[in-house]
Amino acid sequence: MHVPDGFINTPVSVAAGVVAAGAVAVSLRGARCELGGSPSELPGADRTAPLAGLVAAFVFAVQMLNFPVAAGTSGHLLGGALAAILVGPFTGVLCIAVVLLMQGILFADGGLTALGVNITVMGVVTVLVAYGLFRGLVKILPRTRRSVTAASFVAALVSVPAAAAAFTLLYAVGGLTEVPVGSVLTAMVGVHVLIGIGEAVITMLTVGAVIAVRPDLVYGARGLSTPLKLRVGGELVDAPAAAAPAPVAARSPRRLWLGGLVTSLVLAGFVSFYASADPDGLEKVAADKGIDRTVEEHAAADSPLADYGVEDVSDARLSGGLAGVIGVGATVAVGSGVFYVVRRRRSEDSRPESVQGSV
Repeated sequence: MHVPDGFINTPVSVAAGVVAAGAVAVSLRGARCELGGSPSELPGADRTAPLAGLVAAFVFAVQMLNFPVAAGTSGHLLGGALAAILVGPFTGVLCIAVVLLMQGILFADGGLTALGVNITVMGVVTVLVAYGLFRGLVKILPRTRRSVTAASFVAALVSVPAAAAAFTLLYAVGGLTEVPVGSVLTAMVGVHVLIGIGEAVITMLTVGAVIAVRPDLVYGARGLSTPLKLRVGGELVDAPAAAAPAPVAARSPRRLWLGGLVTSLVLAGFVSFYASADPDGLEKVAADKGIDRTVEEHAAADSPLADYGVEDVSDARLSGGLAGVIGVGATVAVGSGVFYVVRRRRSEDSRPESVQGSV
């Protein structure tokens, strides 16, 4: 659902850019708690920061895997629900922003003047809708790991047509073509409900896989475990933390990080070659309705990695694979750098004033 330049007029694109910039600024502040909160305040927070960059890279890799959803139409992961559930809503917005920035600059995917539109639609809207619905479902469902995976499925499913509706709203206000908004809304939501099913399956499987090995690292699963109870004087009381069994978190997350990185590299560098070549939902609707008549050439069209291929590499499989590997590497590097700075800022802000004054 990467919106190219030329679909939305300049005033609305600027307004969406302001919204996106504000959301990123708020998320930078909110992510400090998600990434750098003390273990006593947010169990697992001290281990989330190293994995946030990996989540961004994984989203980038899976977005290369277009899957068929209807005749002549494909879809791909948006990733807002997945990122929000794994590392938190604020960090999730930053993950998607990093992915979209890398795609726009390096691969000419998604317009640069439309970057604010894409962050708003694919990042902010998906995260707000998905995480809000996810938290609501988790509260009313039994407090189990299975409920988390089920809630992630529903949240991801709903977030995709919600993003499609958000794009339609922006198009209704600032579209550059004379196409009935009602027909655009029907087509966009209809095809993205199908894409949402694929998004939901990917999100559920990924969240379930991480919960199976490191439940403490899933932001959306924190606080679901029932504390150990002791009977004292005929009454049940919470057991001291030291009396509880040693958590899985006692083990280093390095193995999970390496496994996730290898998986991302394989998906982007090899599996992506077998992805559907059909246009995605937005591209298909734009072509069918004539929205793409005003599309503009991408400002980074001459990038050596444009269209997810390496310039001067004639073999399509090798070219696409190398581009995918480069994209994963760049995304994990930039994402990890951003999240390291955010977490370090949190650590500095939380230092006692007396210590800060003596430095």
